[in-house]
Amino acid sequence: MVADTSAVVDLAASGDEFARHPHRVYAELRERGPVHRVRMPEGALAWLVVGYEEVRATLNDPRLSKDWRSASEAIGLTPVASGPHMLILDPPHHTRLRKLVAKEFTPRRVEEMAPRVQRMTDELLDAMLAAPDRRTDLVDALSFPLPMGVICELLGVPSLDREAFRAWSNTAVGSAPAAEKAVAAREVGAYLAELVAAKRETPGDDLLSALIRATDEDGDRLSPEELLGMAWILLVAGHETTVNLISNGVLALLRHPDQLADLRADFGLLENAVEEMLRYDGPLETPTYRFTTEPIEIGGTLIPGGGELVLPVLADADRDPARFDDPGRFDIRRDARGHIAFGHGIHYCLGAPLARLEARIAVRSLLERFPDLALDAHPDSLTWRQGLLIRGPHRLPVRF
Repeated sequence: MVADTSAVVDLAASGDEFARHPHRVYAELRERGPVHRVRMPEGALAWLVVGYEEVRATLNDPRLSKDWRSASEAIGLTPVASGPHMLILDPPHHTRLRKLVAKEFTPRRVEEMAPRVQRMTDELLDAMLAAPDRRTDLVDALSFPLPMGVICELLGVPSLDREAFRAWSNTAVGSAPAAEKAVAAREVGAYLAELVAAKRETPGDDLLSALIRATDEDGDRLSPEELLGMAWILLVAGHETTVNLISNGVLALLRHPDQLADLRADFGLLENAVEEMLRYDGPLETPTYRFTTEPIEIGGTLIPGGGELVLPVLADADRDPARFDDPGRFDIRRDARGHIAFGHGIHYCLGAPLARLEARIAVRSLLERFPDLALDAHPDSLTWRQGLLIRGPHRLPVRF
Protein backbone atom coordinates (compact mmCIF):
# COMPACT_ATOMS: atom_id res chain seq x y z
CA MET A 1 0.00 0.00 0.00
CA VAL A 2 1.42 3.37 -1.00
CA ALA A 3 1.49 5.88 1.85
CA ASP A 4 -1.37 8.38 1.97
CA THR A 5 0.38 11.74 2.31
CA SER A 6 -2.85 13.74 2.47
CA ALA A 7 -3.98 12.55 5.91
CA VAL A 8 -1.71 14.19 8.49
CA VAL A 9 -2.25 13.72 12.24
CA ASP A 10 -1.37 17.02 13.89
CA LEU A 11 0.25 16.10 17.21
CA ALA A 12 1.20 19.73 17.77
CA ALA A 13 -2.48 20.76 17.92
CA SER A 14 -3.04 18.73 21.11
CA GLY A 15 -0.46 20.76 23.04
CA ASP A 16 -0.23 20.01 26.75
CA GLU A 17 -2.87 17.29 26.55
CA PHE A 18 -0.70 15.24 24.20
CA ALA A 19 2.38 15.82 26.38
CA ARG A 20 0.42 14.65 29.44
CA HIS A 21 -1.27 11.59 27.88
CA PRO A 22 0.65 10.51 24.76
CA HIS A 23 -0.10 6.82 25.30
CA ARG A 24 -3.79 7.42 24.59
CA VAL A 25 -3.00 9.04 21.25
CA TYR A 26 -0.53 6.33 20.26
CA ALA A 27 -3.02 3.59 21.18
CA GLU A 28 -5.71 5.20 19.01
CA LEU A 29 -3.28 5.40 16.11
CA ARG A 30 -2.21 1.78 16.62
CA GLU A 31 -5.83 0.67 16.31
CA ARG A 32 -5.87 2.23 12.84
CA GLY A 33 -2.56 0.81 11.66
CA PRO A 34 1.20 0.79 12.30
CA VAL A 35 2.28 3.79 10.20
CA HIS A 36 0.95 7.37 10.28
CA ARG A 37 1.92 10.68 8.72
CA VAL A 38 2.16 13.20 11.56
CA ARG A 39 3.07 16.79 12.26
CA MET A 40 5.44 16.80 15.20
CA PRO A 41 5.17 19.32 18.06
CA GLU A 42 8.35 20.79 16.53
CA GLY A 43 6.32 21.46 13.37
CA ALA A 44 8.08 19.02 11.04
CA LEU A 45 6.34 16.21 9.15
CA ALA A 46 7.34 12.63 9.97
CA TRP A 47 6.26 9.02 9.62
CA LEU A 48 5.28 7.63 13.01
CA VAL A 49 5.56 3.87 13.58
CA VAL A 50 3.54 2.24 16.39
CA GLY A 51 3.13 -1.34 17.62
CA TYR A 52 5.77 -3.56 19.23
CA GLU A 53 6.82 -5.74 16.30
CA GLU A 54 6.86 -2.91 13.77
CA VAL A 55 8.82 -0.59 16.07
CA ARG A 56 11.38 -3.27 16.92
CA ALA A 57 11.92 -4.08 13.25
CA THR A 58 12.20 -0.40 12.34
CA LEU A 59 14.89 0.18 14.96
CA ASN A 60 17.02 -2.51 13.35
CA ASP A 61 16.41 -1.69 9.67
CA PRO A 62 19.68 -0.83 7.84
CA ARG A 63 17.72 1.05 5.16
CA LEU A 64 17.09 3.78 7.71
CA SER A 65 20.05 6.10 8.26
CA LYS A 66 20.92 8.11 11.37
CA ASP A 67 23.21 10.37 9.35
CA TRP A 68 21.72 13.82 8.80
CA ARG A 69 23.37 13.97 5.39
CA SER A 70 20.67 11.45 4.41
CA ALA A 71 17.86 13.77 5.54
CA SER A 72 15.62 15.62 3.11
CA GLU A 73 15.96 19.40 3.30
CA ALA A 74 12.16 19.57 3.19
CA ILE A 75 11.99 18.28 6.76
CA GLY A 76 13.22 21.64 8.00
CA LEU A 77 15.14 20.31 11.00
CA THR A 78 18.85 20.39 11.78
CA PRO A 79 20.90 18.38 14.28
CA VAL A 80 21.78 20.07 17.56
CA ALA A 81 25.23 18.95 18.67
CA SER A 82 28.77 20.22 19.06
CA GLY A 83 30.17 17.75 16.54
CA PRO A 84 29.59 14.32 14.98
CA HIS A 85 28.57 11.67 17.50
CA MET A 86 27.22 8.13 17.74
CA LEU A 87 23.53 9.02 17.47
CA ILE A 88 23.87 10.83 14.14
CA LEU A 89 26.21 8.41 12.38
CA ASP A 90 25.92 5.05 10.61
CA PRO A 91 28.47 2.23 10.48
CA PRO A 92 31.41 2.16 10.11
CA HIS A 93 31.79 5.64 11.71
CA HIS A 94 29.24 4.83 14.43
CA THR A 95 31.01 1.55 15.19
CA ARG A 96 34.38 3.27 15.58
CA LEU A 97 33.11 5.96 17.97
CA ARG A 98 31.02 3.55 20.04
CA LYS A 99 34.00 1.23 20.50
CA LEU A 100 36.00 4.08 22.05
CA VAL A 101 33.64 4.44 25.01
CA ALA A 102 31.93 1.03 25.21
CA LYS A 103 34.47 -0.31 27.71
CA GLU A 104 33.46 2.39 30.20
CA PHE A 105 29.85 1.16 30.29
CA THR A 106 30.20 -2.60 30.66
CA PRO A 107 28.14 -4.12 33.51
CA ARG A 108 31.34 -4.82 35.47
CA ARG A 109 32.68 -1.26 35.15
CA VAL A 110 29.27 0.14 36.02
CA GLU A 111 28.95 -1.99 39.17
CA GLU A 112 32.30 -0.59 40.29
CA MET A 113 30.62 2.83 40.31
CA ALA A 114 27.92 1.75 42.78
CA PRO A 115 29.66 3.12 45.92
CA ARG A 116 30.10 6.53 44.28
CA VAL A 117 26.48 6.58 43.11
CA GLN A 118 25.34 5.62 46.61
CA ARG A 119 27.47 8.38 48.16
CA MET A 120 26.03 11.02 45.82
CA THR A 121 22.50 9.76 46.47
CA ASP A 122 22.96 9.90 50.25
CA GLU A 123 24.28 13.47 50.06
CA LEU A 124 21.27 14.58 47.99
CA LEU A 125 18.83 12.87 50.34
CA ASP A 126 20.55 14.47 53.35
CA ALA A 127 19.86 17.85 51.74
CA MET A 128 16.23 16.85 51.12
CA LEU A 129 15.77 15.95 54.78
CA ALA A 130 16.99 19.40 55.73
CA ALA A 131 14.11 21.08 53.87
CA PRO A 132 12.32 23.14 56.56
CA ASP A 133 8.77 22.54 55.31
CA ARG A 134 9.34 18.83 54.44
CA ARG A 135 8.48 19.53 50.81
CA THR A 136 10.60 19.57 47.68
CA ASP A 137 10.65 19.16 43.93
CA LEU A 138 12.13 15.70 43.39
CA VAL A 139 13.41 16.61 39.92
CA ASP A 140 15.57 19.41 41.34
CA ALA A 141 16.45 17.54 44.54
CA LEU A 142 17.36 14.10 43.16
CA SER A 143 16.35 13.14 39.61
CA PHE A 144 18.51 15.78 37.88
CA PRO A 145 21.54 16.26 40.17
CA LEU A 146 22.26 12.54 40.64
CA PRO A 147 22.70 11.50 36.98
CA MET A 148 24.36 14.81 36.15
CA GLY A 149 26.81 14.36 39.01
CA VAL A 150 27.59 10.78 38.01
CA ILE A 151 28.28 11.57 34.36
CA CYS A 152 30.34 14.65 35.28
CA GLU A 153 32.47 12.55 37.62
CA LEU A 154 32.87 9.84 34.98
CA LEU A 155 33.95 12.39 32.38
CA GLY A 156 36.11 14.29 34.86
CA VAL A 157 34.31 17.65 34.67
CA PRO A 158 33.16 18.35 38.25
CA SER A 159 33.23 22.11 37.63
CA LEU A 160 30.60 21.93 34.88
CA ASP A 161 27.99 24.70 35.10
CA ARG A 162 25.20 22.18 35.48
CA GLU A 163 22.26 24.55 35.44
CA ALA A 164 23.49 26.20 32.25
CA PHE A 165 24.04 22.83 30.65
CA ARG A 166 20.59 21.70 31.82
CA ALA A 167 19.02 24.65 30.02
CA TRP A 168 20.99 23.96 26.83
CA SER A 169 20.11 20.27 26.97
CA ASN A 170 16.41 20.92 27.55
CA THR A 171 16.38 23.22 24.52
CA ALA A 172 18.24 20.73 22.36
CA VAL A 173 16.01 17.72 23.08
CA GLY A 174 12.70 19.57 23.47
CA SER A 175 10.32 21.16 20.99
CA ALA A 176 11.95 24.62 20.92
CA PRO A 177 12.05 26.46 17.57
CA ALA A 178 15.03 25.75 15.30
CA ALA A 179 16.52 29.21 15.95
CA GLU A 180 16.60 28.61 19.72
CA LYS A 181 18.17 25.20 19.20
CA ALA A 182 20.84 26.75 16.99
CA VAL A 183 21.71 29.28 19.72
CA ALA A 184 21.92 26.47 22.30
CA ALA A 185 24.19 24.49 19.95
CA ARG A 186 26.57 27.43 19.54
CA GLU A 187 26.68 28.18 23.25
CA VAL A 188 27.27 24.60 24.30
CA GLY A 189 29.87 24.16 21.54
CA ALA A 190 31.87 27.13 22.80
CA TYR A 191 31.52 25.95 26.39
CA LEU A 192 32.68 22.40 25.61
CA ALA A 193 35.62 23.69 23.55
CA GLU A 194 36.84 25.56 26.65
CA LEU A 195 36.21 22.48 28.80
CA VAL A 196 38.20 20.22 26.47
CA ALA A 197 41.04 22.78 26.27
CA ALA A 198 41.23 22.91 30.08
CA LYS A 199 41.18 19.12 30.31
CA ARG A 200 43.88 18.86 27.66
CA GLU A 201 46.00 21.25 29.77
CA THR A 202 45.37 19.32 33.00
CA PRO A 203 44.44 15.72 32.18
CA GLY A 204 43.21 13.27 34.78
CA ASP A 205 42.20 9.64 35.23
CA ASP A 206 38.80 10.07 33.60
CA LEU A 207 36.94 9.34 30.38
CA LEU A 208 37.35 12.76 28.76
CA SER A 209 41.11 12.73 29.36
CA ALA A 210 41.28 9.22 27.86
CA LEU A 211 39.41 10.39 24.76
CA ILE A 212 41.75 13.40 24.41
CA ARG A 213 44.81 11.13 24.66
CA ALA A 214 43.36 8.92 21.93
CA THR A 215 43.02 12.03 19.75
CA ASP A 216 46.57 13.21 20.39
CA GLU A 217 48.20 9.83 19.86
CA ASP A 218 46.27 8.79 16.77
CA GLY A 219 44.60 11.76 15.09
CA ASP A 220 42.53 9.72 12.66
CA ARG A 221 40.74 7.94 15.52
CA LEU A 222 39.02 10.95 17.03
CA SER A 223 39.12 14.36 15.40
CA PRO A 224 38.72 17.57 17.44
CA GLU A 225 35.14 17.87 16.10
CA GLU A 226 34.40 14.26 17.06
CA LEU A 227 35.80 14.88 20.52
CA LEU A 228 33.38 17.78 21.04
CA GLY A 229 30.52 15.68 19.69
CA MET A 230 31.43 12.83 22.02
CA ALA A 231 31.57 15.15 25.04
CA TRP A 232 28.18 16.59 24.07
CA ILE A 233 26.40 13.27 23.61
CA LEU A 234 27.89 11.68 26.73
CA LEU A 235 26.76 14.64 28.84
CA VAL A 236 23.29 14.89 27.30
CA ALA A 237 22.49 11.20 26.86
CA GLY A 238 24.32 10.46 30.09
CA HIS A 239 21.84 12.38 32.20
CA GLU A 240 18.59 13.00 30.28
CA THR A 241 17.38 9.40 30.20
CA THR A 242 18.16 8.71 33.86
CA VAL A 243 16.62 11.98 35.08
CA ASN A 244 13.30 10.96 33.60
CA LEU A 245 13.59 7.28 34.48
CA ILE A 246 13.83 8.26 38.15
CA SER A 247 11.07 10.90 37.96
CA ASN A 248 8.64 8.75 35.97
CA GLY A 249 9.39 5.68 38.08
CA VAL A 250 8.82 7.41 41.43
CA LEU A 251 5.65 9.03 40.08
CA ALA A 252 4.33 5.63 38.98
CA LEU A 253 4.98 4.23 42.48
CA LEU A 254 3.30 7.18 44.20
CA ARG A 255 0.27 6.82 41.93
CA HIS A 256 0.01 3.09 42.68
CA PRO A 257 0.11 2.75 46.49
CA ASP A 258 -0.32 -1.03 46.35
CA GLN A 259 2.80 -1.40 44.22
CA LEU A 260 4.69 1.06 46.43
CA ALA A 261 3.74 -0.96 49.53
CA ASP A 262 4.83 -4.21 47.87
CA LEU A 263 8.22 -2.75 46.98
CA ARG A 264 8.76 -1.32 50.45
CA ALA A 265 7.95 -4.74 51.90
CA ASP A 266 10.35 -6.58 49.59
CA PHE A 267 13.26 -4.81 47.94
CA GLY A 268 14.01 -8.09 46.21
CA LEU A 269 11.45 -6.79 43.71
CA LEU A 270 13.53 -3.69 42.98
CA GLU A 271 15.37 -4.85 39.87
CA ASN A 272 12.13 -6.01 38.26
CA ALA A 273 10.37 -2.84 39.41
CA VAL A 274 12.90 -0.71 37.49
CA GLU A 275 12.25 -2.76 34.35
CA GLU A 276 8.51 -2.18 34.77
CA MET A 277 9.14 1.55 35.24
CA LEU A 278 11.03 1.53 31.95
CA ARG A 279 8.25 -0.33 30.18
CA TYR A 280 5.32 1.54 31.72
CA ASP A 281 6.56 5.11 31.28
CA GLY A 282 10.11 5.12 29.96
CA PRO A 283 12.21 8.27 29.57
CA LEU A 284 12.09 8.29 25.76
CA GLU A 285 8.96 8.38 23.62
CA THR A 286 10.89 8.01 20.39
CA PRO A 287 14.61 7.57 19.69
CA THR A 288 16.72 10.07 17.78
CA TYR A 289 15.87 10.52 14.11
CA ARG A 290 16.10 8.03 11.26
CA PHE A 291 15.87 8.83 7.54
CA THR A 292 14.89 6.70 4.56
CA THR A 293 17.66 5.93 2.08
CA GLU A 294 15.23 4.12 -0.23
CA PRO A 295 11.48 3.37 -0.24
CA ILE A 296 10.68 1.16 2.74
CA GLU A 297 7.56 -0.85 3.54
CA ILE A 298 6.47 -1.02 7.17
CA GLY A 299 3.29 -2.82 8.18
CA GLY A 300 1.96 -2.74 4.63
CA THR A 301 2.64 0.99 4.12
CA LEU A 302 5.28 2.14 1.65
CA ILE A 303 7.24 5.14 2.92
CA PRO A 304 9.10 7.07 0.20
CA GLY A 305 12.88 7.21 0.02
CA GLY A 306 14.83 10.44 -0.24
CA GLY A 307 15.45 11.20 3.42
CA GLU A 308 11.93 11.01 4.91
CA LEU A 309 11.91 11.23 8.71
CA VAL A 310 10.79 8.00 10.44
CA LEU A 311 10.01 7.87 14.17
CA PRO A 312 9.43 4.46 15.82
CA VAL A 313 7.51 5.05 19.07
CA LEU A 314 9.23 3.22 21.93
CA ALA A 315 6.53 4.35 24.36
CA ASP A 316 3.80 2.70 22.32
CA ALA A 317 5.71 -0.52 21.63
CA ASP A 318 5.97 -1.07 25.38
CA ARG A 319 2.22 -0.51 25.80
CA ASP A 320 1.19 -2.85 22.96
CA PRO A 321 -1.30 -5.46 24.25
CA ALA A 322 -0.05 -7.86 21.58
CA ARG A 323 3.24 -8.01 23.53
CA PHE A 324 2.32 -7.16 27.15
CA ASP A 325 -0.91 -8.25 28.86
CA ASP A 326 -2.99 -5.37 30.23
CA PRO A 327 -0.18 -2.94 29.30
CA GLY A 328 -1.77 0.10 30.96
CA ARG A 329 -1.43 -1.56 34.38
CA PHE A 330 1.67 -0.77 36.45
CA ASP A 331 2.76 -4.07 38.00
CA ILE A 332 6.23 -4.42 39.51
CA ARG A 333 5.86 -8.23 39.47
CA ARG A 334 5.21 -8.31 35.72
CA ASP A 335 7.73 -9.98 33.42
CA ALA A 336 8.77 -6.78 31.64
CA ARG A 337 11.65 -8.39 29.77
CA GLY A 338 11.66 -7.54 26.09
CA HIS A 339 10.72 -3.89 26.58
CA ILE A 340 12.56 -1.53 24.25
CA ALA A 341 12.77 1.58 26.42
CA PHE A 342 16.52 1.70 25.66
CA GLY A 343 16.06 0.95 21.98
CA HIS A 344 17.11 -2.10 19.98
CA GLY A 345 19.87 -3.01 17.54
CA ILE A 346 23.22 -1.30 17.00
CA HIS A 347 22.03 1.97 18.57
CA TYR A 348 20.84 0.30 21.81
CA CYS A 349 21.58 2.72 24.65
CA LEU A 350 25.22 2.36 25.67
CA GLY A 351 24.47 3.77 29.13
CA ALA A 352 21.60 1.38 29.97
CA PRO A 353 23.56 -0.47 32.72
CA LEU A 354 24.47 2.84 34.36
CA ALA A 355 20.90 4.18 34.15
CA ARG A 356 19.57 0.99 35.75
CA LEU A 357 22.15 1.16 38.54
CA GLU A 358 21.36 4.79 39.32
CA ALA A 359 17.61 4.12 39.32
CA ARG A 360 17.92 1.13 41.66
CA ILE A 361 20.09 3.04 44.15
CA ALA A 362 18.01 6.24 43.96
CA VAL A 363 14.62 4.54 44.36
CA ARG A 364 15.64 2.20 47.17
CA SER A 365 17.46 4.91 49.14
CA LEU A 366 14.55 7.32 48.69
CA LEU A 367 11.96 4.81 49.92
CA GLU A 368 14.10 3.65 52.84
CA ARG A 369 14.81 7.16 54.12
CA PHE A 370 11.39 8.67 53.39
CA PRO A 371 8.80 6.17 54.67
CA ASP A 372 5.89 8.61 54.25
CA LEU A 373 6.87 10.05 50.86
CA ALA A 374 3.80 11.30 48.98
CA LEU A 375 2.91 13.30 45.89
CA ASP A 376 2.37 16.94 46.81
CA ALA A 377 0.27 17.89 43.78
CA HIS A 378 -2.63 16.46 41.82
CA PRO A 379 -1.21 14.27 39.04
CA ASP A 380 -3.22 16.18 36.42
CA SER A 381 -1.56 19.44 37.48
CA LEU A 382 1.92 18.23 36.49
CA THR A 383 3.35 19.73 33.32
CA TRP A 384 5.36 17.50 30.99
CA ARG A 385 8.30 17.94 28.68
CA GLN A 386 7.19 18.90 25.17
CA GLY A 387 8.28 17.13 21.99
CA LEU A 388 8.45 13.52 20.90
CA LEU A 389 11.86 12.62 22.33
CA ILE A 390 11.92 13.02 26.11
CA ARG A 391 9.11 11.83 28.41
CA GLY A 392 9.09 13.31 31.90
CA PRO A 393 7.55 15.97 34.16
CA HIS A 394 9.15 19.39 34.53
CA ARG A 395 8.66 19.17 38.29
CA LEU A 396 7.63 16.43 40.73
CA PRO A 397 6.45 18.02 44.02
CA VAL A 398 6.64 15.63 46.98
CA ARG A 399 6.13 15.89 50.72
CA PHE A 400 7.52 13.77 53.52
